[in-house]
Amino acid sequence: MSTVLPTVAARRPRYWSLQLYGYLLMLPALGFLLLFTHYPALATLWESVFSAARNGHPAHFVGLDNYLALLDDEVFIQSLWNNLLYAAITIPLAVLLSLMMALAVNRHLRGNALVRAAFFIPSLLPMIAIANLWLFFYTPQLGLLNKLLALFSIPAINWLGEPGSALYCLMAVSVWREAGFFMIFYLAALQQIDPRLSEAAEIEGASRSYFFRRVQWPLLMPTTLFVLINASMNAFRIVDQVIAMTNGGPDNSSSLLLFYIYRTAFSYWDMPAAAAMTVVLLVILATIALIKFNLLDKRAHYQ
Repeated sequence: MSTVLPTVAARRPRYWSLQLYGYLLMLPALGFLLLFTHYPALATLWESVFSAARNGHPAHFVGLDNYLALLDDEVFIQSLWNNLLYAAITIPLAVLLSLMMALAVNRHLRGNALVRAAFFIPSLLPMIAIANLWLFFYTPQLGLLNKLLALFSIPAINWLGEPGSALYCLMAVSVWREAGFFMIFYLAALQQIDPRLSEAAEIEGASRSYFFRRVQWPLLMPTTLFVLINASMNAFRIVDQVIAMTNGGPDNSSSLLLFYIYRTAFSYWDMPAAAAMTVVLLVILATIALIKFNLLDKRAHYQ
């Protein structure tokens, strides 16, 4: 017994030194996380319960008045609805298209590298370049889409100038840009699946659709969860594309939540209202993430 106690006591300083060393390694990343993530979130929450300092009058505590004022803000309600519709359409389309692209290039065929590069290149382009490219497509008279319609004697459409089509035009650009990026994650996950599973399925005579439904898709659930969370965040943080293509018009039909927050903060200089809308945005994102984790994480098969 006397020989064991000194051994345990001698190990304790070594254990605490390793723990301290680990925390020191985490300190730079933890500092950046606190400085650029948690502190701005808490500062935004704090500012959202104060009034704006104007005309030499200091800000004072107003409680939930800024949040209640959002219920009477028609532009905010429309921007929120536009963003929910935008997310409901672009997220499943981008995920489905990226999965189809990954399945298409996951075969050992000639020219696969070029096809993969062609699918992935849109995600590498800056948004300003993408916006200008699609503005050429959407130009009312000279645009490529209207030129194609003219071949079938269909009248030209003002794609970005009509309230009924402007938001959907933005959706098409986002799906086109994000699908290639998400394809990389699905392709990596497909290549991690044991090839012996496909060989066994071929021996048993299973079709490709049956093999995908019963084997590949369950094994892709962790990747799908990751892609869905990232697609949700992308759908609610889009602002540069709106500024470059529609500026929220016509008649706020393409105004999204983050764009309206930006305009409220830096055009109207109403920081407390923008802070309240930012808190609402964070709550929406947290709710979506929790729902997806609760629904999909139980079905995920982690290797």
